[in-house]
Amino acid sequence: MKQPNHFFQITDEVGTSGQPTADQFADIAAAGYDTVINLAMHNSDRAIPEEGNIVAEQGMTYIHLPVPFDNPTAEHLKKFIGIMSALDGNQVWVHCVVNKRVSAFMYHYLTKVKGVDEQRACTPILTEWTTDMEDVWRSFMKIGKEDLGL
Repeated sequence: MKQPNHFFQITDEVGTSGQPTADQFADIAAAGYDTVINLAMHNSDRAIPEEGNIVAEQGMTYIHLPVPFDNPTAEHLKKFIGIMSALDGNQVWVHCVVNKRVSAFMYHYLTKVKGVDEQRACTPILTEWTTDMEDVWRSFMKIGKEDLGL
């Protein structure tokens, strides 16, 4: 399978990436994933308007949790954590446009909910991004368990 841009298998059950192409969703299903979560906005670069239908046609569940890149919030993160917790044990593919948004959300989920150490919870793209991360994302990365009610 030709992986989508910035693919990273962050856990045995969760793969992350930038926006897959329409054809790559068949490969994602064939690889055993049963759920696709999209954190990109419906009008983002490379968005596929019929993505939900394409994913469903492959027999996977599609969940769209649009997170504006310029305004991620603790509420978005709470919803994401709820979704991921409900899907615990499933094979889940999480994507956005380039895997920055997803990497930040997965970092929080893995460290705050699953107890994964910080180094293992970082994707290569998150590690690289921290050097020039936008202020809104620096603030997002500082969200604590208490902010999430955990």
